[in-house]
Amino acid sequence: MTDGGLPDLSVVVPAYNEERRLGPTLDAIRDHLHGSQLSWELIVVDDGSEDGTAEVAREAADDDHRIRLLTADRNRGKGHALRLGVAASRGARVLLTDADLATPVAELDRLAKELDGAQAAAAIGSRAHPEADIAVHQGRVREWLGRMGNRLIRAVAVPGIHDTQCGFKLFDGDKARAAFADARLDGWGIDVEILQYFRRHGWPVAEVPVRWSHQEGSKVGPADYGRVLLELVRLKARSASRASLVLFALFLLSSVLLYKDLWTDLGRGYLADSGQDQNQWEWFFSVTADNVRHLRDPFFTTLQGFPDGVNLMGNTPMLGLSVPLTPVTLALGPTVTWALVLTLGLTATAYAWYRLFARWVTGNPWAAGLGGALAGFAPPMISHANAHPNFCVLFMIPVIVDRALRLCSPAANVRRDGVLLGLFTAYQIFLGEEVLLLASVGMLLFALSYALARREVVREAGPTLAKGLGVAALVCLPLVAYPLTWQFFGSQSYHSVLHGDAAGNSPLSFLKFSGRALLGDEATADKLALNRTEQNAFYGWPLIALAFAITVRLWRHALVKALAGTAVAAALLSLGQKIRIPYTDVVLPGPWRALAHRPLFESVIEGRVGMVCAPALGALVALAVGRLAAAGRVNRFAGLAAVALALLPIVPTPFAVTERAPVPSFFADGLWRPYVKPGESVVTVPLPDPTAADALHWQVRADLGFPLPGGYFNGPWGPDRMGIYGASPRWTSNLLRDVRYGGAIPDIGDAWRAQARADLAYWKAGLVVLPPQDNDDALYTTVTRLLGREGRRVDGVWIWDVGR
Repeated sequence: MTDGGLPDLSVVVPAYNEERRLGPTLDAIRDHLHGSQLSWELIVVDDGSEDGTAEVAREAADDDHRIRLLTADRNRGKGHALRLGVAASRGARVLLTDADLATPVAELDRLAKELDGAQAAAAIGSRAHPEADIAVHQGRVREWLGRMGNRLIRAVAVPGIHDTQCGFKLFDGDKARAAFADARLDGWGIDVEILQYFRRHGWPVAEVPVRWSHQEGSKVGPADYGRVLLELVRLKARSASRASLVLFALFLLSSVLLYKDLWTDLGRGYLADSGQDQNQWEWFFSVTADNVRHLRDPFFTTLQGFPDGVNLMGNTPMLGLSVPLTPVTLALGPTVTWALVLTLGLTATAYAWYRLFARWVTGNPWAAGLGGALAGFAPPMISHANAHPNFCVLFMIPVIVDRALRLCSPAANVRRDGVLLGLFTAYQIFLGEEVLLLASVGMLLFALSYALARREVVREAGPTLAKGLGVAALVCLPLVAYPLTWQFFGSQSYHSVLHGDAAGNSPLSFLKFSGRALLGDEATADKLALNRTEQNAFYGWPLIALAFAITVRLWRHALVKALAGTAVAAALLSLGQKIRIPYTDVVLPGPWRALAHRPLFESVIEGRVGMVCAPALGALVALAVGRLAAAGRVNRFAGLAAVALALLPIVPTPFAVTERAPVPSFFADGLWRPYVKPGESVVTVPLPDPTAADALHWQVRADLGFPLPGGYFNGPWGPDRMGIYGASPRWTSNLLRDVRYGGAIPDIGDAWRAQARADLAYWKAGLVVLPPQDNDDALYTTVTRLLGREGRRVDGVWIWDVGR
């Protein structure tokens, strides 16, 4: 008996519908404790059972005053039951055990011995310990899910603890009551929350091997594994610092404000500067969701580019997001998915850079947050955020960088960090491969720059980094081997997409402001960029001047040298194969020439390398602001004012949104159905292509009920399988396109009609449709002459039934 007459041990047993097992369990616990020298109490918490669980516990309590029954008003979960029981406990130590006694109560002695000898605050039973005795295993699927769950828990919550979920734990009583009083989770995640509380307070936790046998009638169902994951998310959010929560909210608010006009008119809104990309991306999201729903191959489809089809791995459907967002796409439509990916993608990217900078660059969270905002909302990011989610949703890149930096430490856990790096890299491949390639270039530039600044680092970090990269490769390659094989060698694969030798940035573009910047000039930016989604520099002269000043002032720091070297090298590479000196006729060879025709690099738009400067500049700003925060008042004020003046001009403004052209009711109302048989396509006039892809939107609105020849995608052309945008052209598709854009109607005779019949047969056409558009009279005349008959007017469109 402890001082004051309190028991030495409190045993808490949560129970839900345990009428059959509870009686023998209570008897076993009582028999074991009778043989000890401990004073004890046994608390049964009935978690809103629907059977006779409460009656069994009440009868036991009537027989022994040391047994107590607590009853919850309704079933709320194991976490809530344990919270009630521990709050009511009085013992110097508290034992938690499940009602099935999968771990025999005799194992209490092992836990108590560990608690006595190791001076630990908690001793928890472990089935994962090498010395654990597993008499009866769970089913293979459940055991596998348990192992995967524990690995995830170790990664995000309690590193080093290999079995958090074993229902047999012994705690110091006062510490247990403090931890459970702070807990908020009601479900199975309570174990993780309590152990994390102990870790946070520096209270040692010992993991003890125990005997364990799977008991039939477990209350853990398949859905509970998903609930534990959701509780982990809640736990992670709760453990975040106030600064982290505030910064995440600010990043989210910024993203919502940027896309506010799109969110307020999802039914008709279209990002004005996205070209045809919004149509393309919504089609990607729809087709992916349709493939998932019907369990079809996610790497290929014939719904576009019919009959040859589209190699989806050779394009960028972002399967890493489009697949998990399938329920959203099916329930709310692809436009919601499009807006969600862009908005949350920018938010997550800025937040991920903030976390990286907070870990490796500065201990000041607000300085790291400012750097994260610059990296996540930099002008080139905002440019791509008009239309290219694969180039603005980059939240995995900082995570990959972080794991690579951890591997540079001699104390790195090579196996763990290597495995995680491999998994993260594999996932990024399903978000965007070109981004991963450019990020790898950036990391290599940083590594070389840092090595020049601190040569001893190569000797210290090289061996562990090399081992970690080897582990990462062994993990990543098997996961992506089949998808990449399909991408490069499967149906409709291609070997490169050439963009010419004028796709580099102008040197002036680094000093000017982008079209979306607060002080931007769209006319100037348009002259210096490929288009409004490829403004890959435009950091503005004030930020460049600030970065130069920071570099000069902090040059003695190796990190500053590495960041500056990375930014300068990336900027030079982004100038392309030929560098035209502004305001002169002088053209110099660019360093990109050495990479331009190498495998993988030959398809890269070299101007995009300029995006590597964004995180480098963000890190420099974060480092400088962190140091200014600790400076004297005058220096702090002057320095922060300079930072504000440099960043204010490039603050992004909301994206322009235009009203989308309505879908012809012929498609929206399903009037096409009687004319198109299975295996036939709908030929729109002209065929969809990268400059006019509205037909993809019509196809989505028609529930993907018919395939389309033509389209907007990357595919092969010619015997060399050169990559091009859109389907391989045919005589008839070229003719219709020329007429649409003002070309003269040729003299259509038998040769043209024979070619049209051959092309329609190749496309397996069932229906030709001419919707209202510019030059539709000329198009009607052309199609009528090609087919040798007049069209029929149906609900605002002209149609020609050409099917079998």
